[in-house]
Amino acid sequence: HNFAFAPCHGPTRGSKRVTGYDLYSAYDYIVPPMERALVKTDIQIALPSGCYGRIAPRSSLAAKHFIDVGAGVIDEHYRGNVGVVLFNFGKEKFGVKKGDRIAQLICERIFNPDIEEVQVLNDTERGLGGFGSAGQN
Repeated sequence: HNFAFAPCHGPTRGSKRVTGYDLYSAYDYIVPPMERALVKTDIQIALPSGCYGRIAPRSSLAAKHFIDVGAGVIDEHYRGNVGVVLFNFGKEKFGVKKGDRIAQLICERIFNPDIEEVQVLNDTERGLGGFGSAGQN
């Protein structure tokens, strides 16, 4: 299965064993504190059949600068410019330079089950337990 992309700085991998492909900013941006920016990569991609692309944060940006990503699903049939929504949860403005690695693209398989309406769901060990109900630590 090939992962095709159209011009600019295409996705790269740090090594053959890493999961994500690094994505690069095509322009300079400033992301103010507690704000967001849509950062363009100026690439278009064709994902393998039966897959979608998930945009994930880079751990170094999250740990050092409080930068996260949002709206990270690229459908298999999308052919437009891949943009990355960067959220700055830090107290300082965050500068993005053209060519900076901003996120990672992960290719994941799709499973779309049929949806069935039922009157009652079968019981499970967890049942109706919500947040924090699966264990304590």
